[in-house]
Amino acid sequence: MSSLDALDYYLPADDEPLGPIRLRANEHGLTEIAFVTADDEPPRPNPHTRRGQQQLAEYFAGQRQSFDLPLAPQGTPFQQRVWQALLSIPFGSTASYAEIAAHLDDPKAVRAVGAANGRNPLAIVVPCHRVIGSDGSLTGYAGGLERKRWLLAFEAGEMPFRLDLADPASLHDT
Repeated sequence: MSSLDALDYYLPADDEPLGPIRLRANEHGLTEIAFVTADDEPPRPNPHTRRGQQQLAEYFAGQRQSFDLPLAPQGTPFQQRVWQALLSIPFGSTASYAEIAAHLDDPKAVRAVGAANGRNPLAIVVPCHRVIGSDGSLTGYAGGLERKRWLLAFEAGEMPFRLDLADPASLHDT
């Protein structure tokens, strides 16, 4: 990590059962927003991580449906295109991998879209949790399917359920 990289955490309120969320940034913008099990690295905030914390707090308070943050994720040109397409999925909506591939004018790239979606380094802000299978099923999520289910329920205005963060098995695909 260079001296310009920043690190900070968003620590959800008690009624937000997602656990700590790590934010990393460089001088250009946020490079990572990820679910972590502990906030064990000392914070080194910068304006980008502070702004990210604030907007995550607004999102979870129901005051924000989209984010206005400088983003600087590292990825291939195709991954960048997919992540940009994910930003077009509205709050409370979902899209399938096939729909994202069609949006990119590359309908045969469904698997590649899935792979790029799985490598999204900016959870929540670049809403990969809104991508589902063509049959409407919940498919993989780096933060675990229970977190994905919770985020979709939260965005749908349903009373989100509690996650058992003490049971790591509940957070992974089965």
